[in-house]
Amino acid sequence: MTKRQTQTRAQAQIDENLRRVFQESLEENVPDRFTDLLAQLRAQDEGKGGKDPK
Repeated sequence: MTKRQTQTRAQAQIDENLRRVFQESLEENVPDRFTDLLAQLRAQDEGKGGKDPK
């Protein structure tokens, strides 16, 4: 195997490992404390009559 083939194969393995790690992260549930915090922030924003300024 040439040096270039070895580098290409190593890069492909790195790419696959990164995809696997990030895919696992995407599939994780959001912790309850974060959903609770988001709900509190939304309620607080609604209480101020705050609409999304977009």
